[in-house]
Amino acid sequence: MSNSKRAGGGDTVRRLGFVGLGRMGLNMVRRLQSAKIDCVVFDNKKKARKDAAAAGATAADSLEAMVARLPAPRAVWLMLPTAIVDPVLDQLLPLLEAGDMVIDGGNSHYVDDLKRAETLAEKDLMYVDVGVSGGTWGLQRGYCQMIGGPDKAYKYLQPVFAALAPGVELAPRTKGRKGKPTPAENGYLHCGGNGAGHFVKMVHNGIEYGMMAAYAEGFNVLRHADIGRQRQQSNAETTPLEHPERYQYDIALDEVAEVWRRGSVIESWLLDLIAGELRGNAGLDDYSGRVSDSGEGRWTALAAIDEGVPVPVLTSALFGRFASRGRDQFANQVMSAMRHAFGGHDELKPTGKE
Repeated sequence: MSNSKRAGGGDTVRRLGFVGLGRMGLNMVRRLQSAKIDCVVFDNKKKARKDAAAAGATAADSLEAMVARLPAPRAVWLMLPTAIVDPVLDQLLPLLEAGDMVIDGGNSHYVDDLKRAETLAEKDLMYVDVGVSGGTWGLQRGYCQMIGGPDKAYKYLQPVFAALAPGVELAPRTKGRKGKPTPAENGYLHCGGNGAGHFVKMVHNGIEYGMMAAYAEGFNVLRHADIGRQRQQSNAETTPLEHPERYQYDIALDEVAEVWRRGSVIESWLLDLIAGELRGNAGLDDYSGRVSDSGEGRWTALAAIDEGVPVPVLTSALFGRFASRGRDQFANQVMSAMRHAFGGHDELKPTGKE
């Protein structure tokens, strides 16, 4: 049966297959079930399947069992780490038939989407890429979704996107927008053909890196506003603090976060999260400061290079994450070695107060 008959004609999804019940996947299934979108789920972990079943989903103990419970045209949503999407697809594709569709809701590289869409099209299958933002708070707040793929698949799956989305109520309507809210106002957008969804999500995460770095740097300046009270090193290798009297402030970081959340131009959900973390633990003692990156910032930088578009803030934030993992250590050693070689400058033991 052709795609147009199986997934067209105004039909919409009746039952959704869902693979991957991790930090986001399980809550997405819970949200779908509460919106009366029936899910048949699979995860390698038995407890995850049990938790999904407790939310009303049908748990399957294999991909084969999951697919067997889905009506045609089948729609299977993958919510998996990037590295295992293709191995799971290799197992899943032989189980599907012409007109079925696969949705990748993880943080895949849009370049991989283009390859996958081409492979699936050869089997008369449709591929949809969905960049999802919302994290572990999505169950309550909803999930912002950036969608790429064929129009027919998008229309067929629209009830799923609408159920996951936050809804127009989450933010005031933009001045000038009237009438029925658009899908974007509800929190989901069909960005274009295959790869477009993950491309937009890629840039979204690149921006996220920059925003996080800006907040982090600002709070770090505030944290050291009392440096004038600290004993200063006095030696040939350390530039003295010229005006210690200007840095005599003991600033309550958690209270700054609170006041900035209310009416300032830098208020945001990220700032809300900072306030929660700083409350009662201004030193953030539970964190080592090692910041990982899942790929999107790198891909954004590469796309900007290909486009010839300058992104100094985003790349600086990305490189800052590399440095947080000690990747700048040898470069620092090279600089120290050069100072010693050309000027006889000996290294000073770190005090943590420089």
